[in-house]
Amino acid sequence: MTPTLKIDFVSDIACPWCAVGLFSLEKALDRLQGELQAEIHFQPFELNPDMAPGGQDLGEHLTQKYGSTAEQQAQIRETISARGAEVGFAFAPGGRGRVYNTFDAHRLLAWAQGQGEGVQRHLKKALLAAYQGRAERIEDPEVLLAAVAEVGLNVTAARDVLESGAYADKVRAVEQLYQRSGIHSVPAVIINDQYLISGGQPVEVFEQSLRQIAAKLAEEANA
Repeated sequence: MTPTLKIDFVSDIACPWCAVGLFSLEKALDRLQGELQAEIHFQPFELNPDMAPGGQDLGEHLTQKYGSTAEQQAQIRETISARGAEVGFAFAPGGRGRVYNTFDAHRLLAWAQGQGEGVQRHLKKALLAAYQGRAERIEDPEVLLAAVAEVGLNVTAARDVLESGAYADKVRAVEQLYQRSGIHSVPAVIINDQYLISGGQPVEVFEQSLRQIAAKLAEEANA
């Protein structure tokens, strides 16, 4: 019997490594077709939960938060772009420009989880493309709703979510749950609530790790 893995992909739209990690994970799962099945659930994590409206210049933010220089930032951006290209994700050539609050995006993703199989993943990828791929203002409701429309979801219902503050408590509760569990950086890929794969790993790392986890779970089931 083909094992099914529950995968919680804990991440933030503001995290470029999360885009790399997601596309890398998807390629690994494609390679593992026939060996295992996977159900991916996207869980919220905010790198900058206190970011004010209007955001902050990316270079200024990275220097302030990590102490990095413009030269270091350019090198990291080049590395991330190359890794993205390897797995089929195109980053904005000049970077994102500004860092924005992503809480509303996470609320929409929580809403999308109940809209049908695979819908949440499509919205996640549309949001990553908008922010990481086209450097759009991801705090802007119209940018968020454009992503909703792109994946065929109900824009009116999504607008109601944004305007009502729906799913705010749920997002905060889930974020706190993972923080209490020791998740402090993303992406964090949690398999069957037991196994953690950290970071935007290469396809081969995800493939090997998932195969090993599936084998171990199969052994436990047959013990």
